[in-house]
Amino acid sequence: MMEQFLSIKAEAGDDALLFFRMGDFFELFFDDAVRAAAALDIALTKRGQHEGREIPMCGVPAHSAEGYLARLIAKGFRVAIADQVESPAEARKRGSKSVVKREIVRVVTPGTLTEESLLDARSANYLAAYAEAAGEAALAWCDMSAGGFHTAPVTAAALPAELARLNPAELILREGTEIAGNWPLSPLPKPNFDSSRGEAALKARFEIGALDGLGDFTRAEIAAAGALLAYLEATQMAAVPRLRAPQRQLPGGFMRIDAATRGSLELSRTAKGTRAGSLTACLDATVTAPGARQLSADLAAPLTDATEIAARLDLVAAFHAGGEVRERLRTALKEVPDLERALGRIAAGRGHPRDLGLIRDGLTRADQIRAHLKRATLMGPPPMLADLLATIGPHGELTGLLHAALVPEPGMNANEGGFIAEGYDHTLDEHRSLAKDARRHIAALEAEYRAQTGVEKLRIKHNNVLGYFIEVAPKHADGMMAADSTFAHRQTLANAVRFNSEQLAGLATRIAQAQGQALALEAKHFADLNAAVLTHAESIEATASALARIDVSAALSELAAQRGWVRPAVDDSHAFTITRGRHPVVEAAMKSGQFVANDCALERDGFVWLVTGPNMAGKSTFLRQNALIAVMAQAGSFVPADAAHIGVIDRLFSRVGASDNLAEGRSTFMVEMVETAAILNQATDRSLVILDEVGRGTSTYDGLSIAWAVLEAVHDGLRARCLFASHYHELTALEPRLDALRLATVRVREWKGDLVFLHEVTEGAADKSYGLAVARLAGLPGDTTARAAEVLAALEDTRDATGGIAAGLTELPLFAAAEPRAEVKDALREKLADTRPDELSPRAALDLIYELKRLAD
Repeated sequence: MMEQFLSIKAEAGDDALLFFRMGDFFELFFDDAVRAAAALDIALTKRGQHEGREIPMCGVPAHSAEGYLARLIAKGFRVAIADQVESPAEARKRGSKSVVKREIVRVVTPGTLTEESLLDARSANYLAAYAEAAGEAALAWCDMSAGGFHTAPVTAAALPAELARLNPAELILREGTEIAGNWPLSPLPKPNFDSSRGEAALKARFEIGALDGLGDFTRAEIAAAGALLAYLEATQMAAVPRLRAPQRQLPGGFMRIDAATRGSLELSRTAKGTRAGSLTACLDATVTAPGARQLSADLAAPLTDATEIAARLDLVAAFHAGGEVRERLRTALKEVPDLERALGRIAAGRGHPRDLGLIRDGLTRADQIRAHLKRATLMGPPPMLADLLATIGPHGELTGLLHAALVPEPGMNANEGGFIAEGYDHTLDEHRSLAKDARRHIAALEAEYRAQTGVEKLRIKHNNVLGYFIEVAPKHADGMMAADSTFAHRQTLANAVRFNSEQLAGLATRIAQAQGQALALEAKHFADLNAAVLTHAESIEATASALARIDVSAALSELAAQRGWVRPAVDDSHAFTITRGRHPVVEAAMKSGQFVANDCALERDGFVWLVTGPNMAGKSTFLRQNALIAVMAQAGSFVPADAAHIGVIDRLFSRVGASDNLAEGRSTFMVEMVETAAILNQATDRSLVILDEVGRGTSTYDGLSIAWAVLEAVHDGLRARCLFASHYHELTALEPRLDALRLATVRVREWKGDLVFLHEVTEGAADKSYGLAVARLAGLPGDTTARAAEVLAALEDTRDATGGIAAGLTELPLFAAAEPRAEVKDALREKLADTRPDELSPRAALDLIYELKRLAD
């Protein structure tokens, strides 16, 4: 057996732990055992020796292996499953010492999970592949548990943003390729990324003669898709999952949002890494798991086609207006199970009888929802709804079969049987009857033997070693063993003697055969039902997708009704006008009516707002809420405002908040500058840019200079819609020169020495920073704030005397007018160093002043 283990371990490789099936356990040996025991916090034992050394060993019960797999996968391990592919009885046919055959049936990796217990039901689990070919690059990705398969061309600059959008559980790439970001990587040899090989794999997979029918893929997309398919075949062995034909996603179809912006706006995860508190969590009122995954995808990739956005908004509006229809619909949707993942498990050969039940119940409910919505009176009705309903069923043939074949609540284990309904197969019913009535038949025979022998305490018993046997007390043994007796001795114990009989043996055989035949018949029906489901796979997938979209629209309309959201106007203009907008996440966390709404109007004559005001006054919230409203609108949602008019935004950038990246050697200021550089290099005049406190991570003069130059670049160069928040009041000096710059401030009041935040954004500029007031609110000691006030007064006196920090900056551009000053400073220093004040006459001192002035000029 150890030779078998070593052979299979060599096949699995050192990068995967090997789960080696031995009876009711999965065992691990050698280094795998050491690593797994530490990761799982289970006992590490020993078993025999190999090459003179004891063999470390640990194991987990096979029936609860999924829980251990989940923990290992979460910690970054890959696990190869070596299962028994024959029974011990079959092995013995080759010889008494033959070892049961075992093979790797699957390699479990983060991107290839299908089990419910290993997946987050409300999040997609993407396996992605990155490839380069013919001077181009591309991504391919799939959710193996649900069947979706996509490709997209991608540039090196856009790759981080695309990966941030997908958030893959695992990324396949060619060995030696370097990718920015903290993604679980699975490097593969170069031949796996050959586009010719990929083309052949796609043709074979989808049984087509040419790829033209699927789409106009680039060679890089074909290479990435081929590598992904090769990886699935290598890890899933014979159980390669069902995937839909790949769909292309072109970059221009979605709002581009880079990783920094996603993090800053907390679209799917908060700064602490939790889903709770994110925009996605705030908007997730869906009642089905596929609906939740669809909502996540919508918010991760808001649309840029105004017509498509309007179609989604029409559907939300229809459900918003039809409150009674919406309520009944959402009640019905709650009863729809996860059809996508149930189908995915069946297609991958990992389905349970329960999955067949989920398909039956889900399709039955889908047909009912379809009928309900066709009868319902909705505003419009919206064209998208008609298209969706056309893809839902009917599924009468399949559901009729499953209703007839399955019990109401099928179990998880097909090997245990009991999931086929009574009356579906009469032969099965007969076998079951015999197996079920075994106790009655045994009891009748037991009574017969008592009467025959006169032994009142004769018992017929059963165990896994002897099977059925007759047991009596030792004092009755002689009578049982009489020469003319029909009873054959089997075993003598201290307190009992056991016998057999031809009649009992025959009955036991019939019972055992009935149980085995019943299980065999159920196994056949299970395979047939799975095959029947797979013949309807495309219809099931279309139904699941349609129900997910309906669930999202109904959920968003429910939120709109509850929270007073309105339908945004989204078109191809450059408008960005929000009337009494609110932050959706902050408002949801507050008591009703507490949030202070604010307007925002980034128009042609004022597309850049410079927002000033103290810390804690709400500048960052104001900036973020407008960005989130844009994301919601283009994802197809109503928005938290009294009115909203948004011209389609192609790219969204947000530089809000302070963070560092010490792992890559980047300070807070470096991260800020990298993100700001990305904005200036990638934004267009159709982008929305959110900038908060640019330049704060360095000295006052450096920071002001950078902020000044960035504000000019956004206004004069990008011409992008922009909210620019800053504590540098000197930037307000730019208003007369920058024609589209408007000044806004967050109002505050000082009352009896305390600072009162009004959270109102109004036209104008803050009169000061109120930094000391905020410091007092934060609990800075009184003597420290008093000293800070003295220093501030001294600095302000100096500023008043010299004309302020911004003196001399009003002649723009800022840096073009600057000249080298090093020589001047050196000349002045040399002159002063040579001067002896005590030796100067009044006339010489006056001459010196004129000389110094000349040098300074």
